[in-house]
Parts: sequence; structure tokens; C-alpha cells
Amino acid sequence: MKKLDKLIIKTFLGPFVATFFVTLFVLIMQFLWKYIDDLVGKGLDTTVIIQLIAYTSATLVTLALPLAVLLSSIMTFGNLGESFELVALKSAGISLLRFIRPLLVICTIIAIGAFLFANYVIPVANLQAKSLLWDITNAKPAFNIKAGVFYKDIPGYTIKVAQKDKDNQTIHQVIIFDHSTGGGDKIITAEKGQMVLTANKRFLYFILENGWRYEERGNRGFTVPPDMIRFGFKKYSKAFDLSAFAFNRLNMDLFASNQQMLNVRQLDQAIDSLQKVEATYGKTMRAYVSSRYTFSKWKDSAWVKNAPPLKVKEFEDIIPMDQRRNVLERAEQTVREGLSALETPAKDYEDRHGVILMHKVEWQRKFTLAAACIVMFLIGAPLGSIIRKGGLGTPLVFAVIFFVIFNVFFMIGEKMARSGVMMTWSGMWLSNIVLLPIAAFLIYKAMNDSQLFNKEFYFRIIQTVKKFLQRFKRQPTTT
Repeated sequence: MKKLDKLIIKTFLGPFVATFFVTLFVLIMQFLWKYIDDLVGKGLDTTVIIQLIAYTSATLVTLALPLAVLLSSIMTFGNLGESFELVALKSAGISLLRFIRPLLVICTIIAIGAFLFANYVIPVANLQAKSLLWDITNAKPAFNIKAGVFYKDIPGYTIKVAQKDKDNQTIHQVIIFDHSTGGGDKIITAEKGQMVLTANKRFLYFILENGWRYEERGNRGFTVPPDMIRFGFKKYSKAFDLSAFAFNRLNMDLFASNQQMLNVRQLDQAIDSLQKVEATYGKTMRAYVSSRYTFSKWKDSAWVKNAPPLKVKEFEDIIPMDQRRNVLERAEQTVREGLSALETPAKDYEDRHGVILMHKVEWQRKFTLAAACIVMFLIGAPLGSIIRKGGLGTPLVFAVIFFVIFNVFFMIGEKMARSGVMMTWSGMWLSNIVLLPIAAFLIYKAMNDSQLFNKEFYFRIIQTVKKFLQRFKRQPTTT
């Protein structure tokens, strides 16, 4: 490795590491903003939040790498261009392609690492993150009784307190509606009380003072009304089971068959199995049609191809007048029965085919995002040498523009691939296919010292056009 290669690699690695973590942080913030309503108010432990962020960060690595490569390559070559180091290198006879060759090798290594990470790490991280997020979103909010509001989250109870003291334990004017199993509703009222939570947070005790307990005894719906019983108390203890508020983890094996939790080898096996099942639908439908509609046996025969077209008038002449109505009704009934019998298998076939497409999309994604690192570098390197602006301002603007273009075409291609409008490989590679000609154009312009983003270049063009228009106006008009 020559000193020039070491210089350019050292100049690139610093901005790459910094922009990668900044990009990853922005993507994580976007994730938290999306699911903030499901996370707040659940009483989750800090370890659960840290686990969710860690697993989610791992799933976003392959999406952050292309943007980090694009931004860091623009910054690297922009800084070199701004300090006239690129001019010095070109004057020494070193071409741009020779200059970016070591970084192209580094980006290829990054792309291979991104594929390996997507193939072996992200499936495990997806399994942990998706299952944990499912448990969090389905968990009940933390126990929190507010003054003046009916609280109904405890199964079988409705609680209302008129006032809570600052210690968050003393409550006043308590009403408890007990409609749990075991007969009629029970109502408990008290002037004040204390809320005491056990150490394991499994049970909540209401220690009430100076109140009444109302209860109906007897069966409703009969002619004899039920008995109303009232008990007065000076001190009464009521226990509530809070097991429904506990954060429980489901078995992660329930999510393991999802396509996002599989690597390339497992996806190949799943696709092969699904295609074998899909093939049975075609055999079943062909057997059903051939057994009920015998004319399908001759659909490919030469007699059908060379037979003269049968007119409706000739068909009606074959059937006697008194049997024509009966024949048409039976034909219509047969067609209707066939449609109803084939609707369910057709719907099942469509659903299974959609699952196959999703597996193929996930298979292509592992290669697409890895290749995007190289495509983004081929855009960023010549773009930075053309704009010749370092720092974070101008490179960030161009990086966001091209990343938005990449992301838009990536989502459009993925949606088309999932719906079957495009082939899975063409849909998933659509963003890279669109950006590759742009990369080739920028490389060509950079090798020829283009002034594509030079303000003075466009200023001179505008001045030339103005002079031309002024000369055109000064010319005398002939009548």
C-alpha cells in the first residue's frame, strides 16, 4: 500500500465512523417517534428499553451504511477539493479513478460486511426486536389512578377517587364498583383510604376508612327482587390482583417463521417448500375442471383449433324449444357451482403466492442494501470532487437529496415486487439501477474537471446570454 492510499483511507475513515453513528442515531429516533405512544405509560424497566433500542439499532445498520458511505465520501473528496489537494494530485498525473481505487476496495469490504451482517445478525436481531415490541405494544398501561376519573383497567372493577394527596397514596371519597364474577354488582364507598402496593407489585391493597359496602344477593330476572344488603365499616381492606399489568414475554418461536427472521439459506428452503405447496393448487384445480367439464380435454387439440366458430343461433337450434329453458338454467347453475368451488382455493393460492413474494423480497434485500454501499460511494466520490466543499453543510444537502431518491425508488420497487407488478429482483434492485447511470455521469464529469456545480460557470453563461440578447435588441429592424 502506497502513502497515497494510506492518506485517502485515513481521510475517509474518520468521517465515515462519525456519519454512521449520527445516521444510526437519527434512524433510531425515527423509530422511537413512531412507537412513542406504545412505549410511554407502560411502566417498563430501563433494561427492557435498552434491549429494544439495541436490537432495533442492529436492524437499522444496513440502512444506515449506504447513507454514511455517501455522506462521508462527499465530505472526504469535498475537503480534498477545497484544499486544492485534488488539483495537486491531478497535476502530478494521478487520475481520479486511481485516487478513488483504495476507497472503492474499502467500500467493497463494507458491502461484504453489510451482507454478512444482514444474513447472520439481523435475522436474530429482528426476532428479538419484533417479539419484544409485540410484547410491549400488547402490555397494559402502568397502574395509575387519577382523581375524578373512572379507572377501568383492573379486570372486573371500576374505581373512582375524588382526590389524591401529594404522597400519591392517600385518597379521598372512594367509590369501587365490583362487577367481577360471582353474582350481582357490589359497591364500596369510603371517606378516605390508603393505597399500598406490595414489594413484588403483584397486589394492590386499598385500606379504606369510614365507609359502606352495598351488595345484592339473589337471582335477577325473577318475580322476587334480590335482597339489598348494606354493611358499614370503620376500616376495610380490599385487595386487587395486578398480574394483568405485569410485563410478560411470549415464546419467540411464534415469530421465528417470519421471512425477516431467516437468513439466505433458510429463505431458500422456505421458498422451495412454499412453491411445492403452491404447485398442488394448480394440480387440484386442473383435476377439478377436467372431471366436471369434459370439453377441457380437447382444448389443445387440432379439432378445436380448426373447427368453425359455433354461432349462438345454431346452438339454440340444436335444443328443442321445450328443453331450452331447462338446459340454460342447468348450465348457469353448473357454472355458478364451479365458481363457488374455486373461489376459496383461488384465494388461498393468492395468499400463499403473496407469502412467496415476501420471502423473495427479503432474499433480495440482503444483497440490495449491501450493493447500495458501493453505488452510493460511486455517487459520493465524484460528487465531492465536483462541488469541492468540505464540512457538513453542503455535503449533507446533496447526501440527503440522493438518499431520498434512493429511498423513494427502493420503497416503490419493494411495493411493486410484493404486489407482483414487477419481478422481485427488478423491483428490489430498482433504486440501484436508477442511481448507477447517475454515478457514471458524475464520474465522467469529475474526470473531465466539470464545473457542474460552480456558480461562476453559470454566472458566465447568464452574462453571455444577456450580452447576446442586448445585441439582438440593438439591431435595427427593417421594414
